[in-house]
Amino acid sequence: MAANSGPIRYSLVIPVFNEEAVLPILLRRLDFLLSRLDGPAEAIFVDDGSSDSSSIVLQALAVRDARFRYIGLSRNFGHQVAITAGMDAAQGDAIIVMDADLQDPPEVVEQLIAKWHEGNDVVHARRLSREGESRFKRATAHLFYRLLGKMSSVGIPADVGDFRLIDRKVLDALRQMPEQDRFVRGMIAWLGFRQAEVTFHRLERAAGETKYPLFKMIRLAVNAALGFSDLPLRLAIWCGLTVSAFALLYGGWVVVMWLSNDAHLVTGWSSTIVLLSLLCGMNMLMTGIVGLYVGRIHAEVKRRPLYVVQKRAGFDRNEAATAPAKHAINE
Repeated sequence: MAANSGPIRYSLVIPVFNEEAVLPILLRRLDFLLSRLDGPAEAIFVDDGSSDSSSIVLQALAVRDARFRYIGLSRNFGHQVAITAGMDAAQGDAIIVMDADLQDPPEVVEQLIAKWHEGNDVVHARRLSREGESRFKRATAHLFYRLLGKMSSVGIPADVGDFRLIDRKVLDALRQMPEQDRFVRGMIAWLGFRQAEVTFHRLERAAGETKYPLFKMIRLAVNAALGFSDLPLRLAIWCGLTVSAFALLYGGWVVVMWLSNDAHLVTGWSSTIVLLSLLCGMNMLMTGIVGLYVGRIHAEVKRRPLYVVQKRAGFDRNEAATAPAKHAINE
């Protein structure tokens, strides 16, 4: 395949984790998409520690086709970090992030680009429906976006994942945000810039199994809540004040009973145990919330790299893309 001529205009960033079953379909559709774009484009696959044959297939593709690049991370660093690794290496004027499972249809990329041509710096792909997902997952996702919108100090679009287009100047600003526990869609929303959206119907996975089980969804939700809201800390304060107020009221009631020589003042231990359990539970809850924030501070001050790149392929045709980004260490 002939190399792209001229500077890269579009960069597709695609994180991959054990997607060998879907790669044949994905690569055919990407090949068709890249041939239709109105400028030179690259597709950057970020292998997030796959244990199947995904790395072999993608490295071979990057060697023989100048439009494709491969970044192999040394282990599984997580979806948000894999996205960051791909964006750090992107050379295009417009950068499009999409998943490899084809639930983000490659054909929607052309709609994102059309909105970008209208002068928008960030173009979100908002889901109108979510096929192939359980009722529980749809309900929890709906609840997550609504709660996050209420909690966050910035407007994070509802029903929008990481499938989006960002302009080069947005990426340059995003690279100045080196936090370790990343929630990329929230970070982009925090930056501002002129934003627009396109809508699409999210399809069922073309093949393979989901790489976002319940515990990973919970972890992402916690990162979002802690990274873009201080509401948990404020709730801890108000809960502490509420419990203290009830304790004072209860103490006042006991004093009144003592002054009136109420015969019922001395009772069993049940009320004491209930109060102690309540106060201890509240104390542990509030300490845990504060501990989460302290843990994030600890992770930040260590200043470890976000990821470690084990292998690259396809970048030798573009020397600018081989320079290590400030978030990475290259082995």
